[in-house]
Amino acid sequence: MPDTSEQEISQKRLLEINTALQSGMFVYVRKMFQNMPAFDIALLLESSPARSRNILWQLTDPDLHGEILEELSEEVRKGILKDMQPEKVAAVVEGMDIDDLAEVLRTLPDSVYQEVLNSMDSQDRTRVEQALSYEEDTAGGIMNTDTITVRPDVTVDVVLRYLRLRGDLPDATDSLYVVARNDKFVGSVTLAKLITAAPEQSIEDITDYDTVPIPAEMDETEVATLFERHDWLSAPVIDDSGRLLGRITIDDVIDVIREDAEHSMMSMAGLDDEADTFAPVLKSTQQRSIWLGVNLFTALAAVMVSSFFEDILAQMAILAVLNTLVPSMGGVAGGQTLTLVIRGMALGHIGDNNARAILTKELAIGFLNGLIWAIFIAGIVAIWKQDLTLGGIIAFAMLMNLTAAGIAGVTIPLFLKKLNIDPALAGSVILTTVTDVVGIFAFLGTATLLLG
Repeated sequence: MPDTSEQEISQKRLLEINTALQSGMFVYVRKMFQNMPAFDIALLLESSPARSRNILWQLTDPDLHGEILEELSEEVRKGILKDMQPEKVAAVVEGMDIDDLAEVLRTLPDSVYQEVLNSMDSQDRTRVEQALSYEEDTAGGIMNTDTITVRPDVTVDVVLRYLRLRGDLPDATDSLYVVARNDKFVGSVTLAKLITAAPEQSIEDITDYDTVPIPAEMDETEVATLFERHDWLSAPVIDDSGRLLGRITIDDVIDVIREDAEHSMMSMAGLDDEADTFAPVLKSTQQRSIWLGVNLFTALAAVMVSSFFEDILAQMAILAVLNTLVPSMGGVAGGQTLTLVIRGMALGHIGDNNARAILTKELAIGFLNGLIWAIFIAGIVAIWKQDLTLGGIIAFAMLMNLTAAGIAGVTIPLFLKKLNIDPALAGSVILTTVTDVVGIFAFLGTATLLLG
């Protein structure tokens, strides 16, 4: 018998909790939460409508509130925090890692934000304000300031005694960072090398001076690429002067990769990647209406092109029937190219240096696919309607549109990138407009010339 998937377990657990809530078995739900990790509770909250979500939050262990908030999406977290008193928020976020705390603080109203900051000790407040001084999608915005540093002139024995006195290490610590005066980054020492070195050895002798630090202003996507390329578990973050600010760990990078994937998927539909699945109806309607309005105006461009050929459409009804075929094929072909190019740009595979190569390749693929399906559809139409001319018209339109789709699928995201516009957000709408207009014009324009 196959193992039950995590998704099935979550759905069964959600059904059990919803049934208990409907029956008023709040104590039973509270006991269930006592045996669940913060991530699973966060998943249940995100999977519940707003009314149930508020009840579930009240039933969770207050000691876990901080951990749960870390796991929630931004929109769901906002909904929970807006109903909490500032002093309660301050108590909940106490003990959070600096990067997670900074992320939570960015979602708070100014009044609550200030009160939470004022409740911290001066050292933590300085660390948080430093993290908040960087954009949230940069290395400085996702770094954690909880690091262990050592000087190069001390011995291994001294460092080991210090670690024993300290008692515990920050989560995901695999290296200690070696710094000179004013916290100037020098290199790193792995824990494995530290515990296997002779006690009398100097830290300077076992320091890895080739450790690559990450500039605080580096985009988080580039950080994720470096982690993937070098198989890092953690990496130091430095400022412009080379001073150590903190570190980024693999769990932060996994979050970045997941968020980027969600962003690309949701942007294709014009939605916010942090959108709450169970957001209020009016709020969701407003968010989606904006993108629907944009799409309507672009669709009107295709309608306007069709209106130029009303006479030929009135004469031959079959043209109206076949008119949807060519734009549809172009849209699918262009979408394949667009997705490939956006992915290549995100991974750093495609840039100005090799844009011409990918354009040439996709142009050739578009032409060959256009030729294959032009011949195929021409044969079907010619046999169906006993009309070779009509078959030739749709074949020519198919060839033109699939070729244009290949060109557009490459040039649109590259052009949008130069304008600092997210290709995943606007690319699909522009592409659809291009393939619709080219397909309709090529098909009906050729039909007008040959049959009108």
